[in-house]
Amino acid sequence: MSVVYLSLGSNMGDKEDNIRNALKLIEDVDEIKKVSPLYQTEPIGFKDQSYFLNCVIEVQTNSTPEQMLLFLKSIEQKLGRTNTVKNGPRTIDIDILLYDDFCIKNDDMVIPHPRLHERLFVLIPLMDVNPDVIHPLLKKTVRELFDAIQHEEMVTLYKNTWFL
Repeated sequence: MSVVYLSLGSNMGDKEDNIRNALKLIEDVDEIKKVSPLYQTEPIGFKDQSYFLNCVIEVQTNSTPEQMLLFLKSIEQKLGRTNTVKNGPRTIDIDILLYDDFCIKNDDMVIPHPRLHERLFVLIPLMDVNPDVIHPLLKKTVRELFDAIQHEEMVTLYKNTWFL
């Protein structure tokens, strides 16, 4: 069994329902161990769009990283994700943040997520799930990464208990 941390986000349609549906589809295959609170976050990069709802989950899986990526992409498609502009609006976005202590970099995936340590909308909910997990490249805990980041993004608690 592998431990995987996933980030989920949505800023189109019924955002909360989009994330809830993605979680149900993940739960059909893998065991969700923890779900962070839901946060409302401002968009990064392309600013002319709605705020996002984001959360992080801890999952136990028997899938390989490649199988997990294909599975998550199929969920995004099933829930109506289409690629528009880079960092643009989306019904659902699911990213692999950490996969055990794997370090993978190829044309299809980069694990750990290359911007994990730069994004409050990832670090805050990841701290809720496991503040002591260690970034395998940077050799720092999520808490240490959070303490080192500039706190410029707007990230606010949206719902504390909401899914399980």
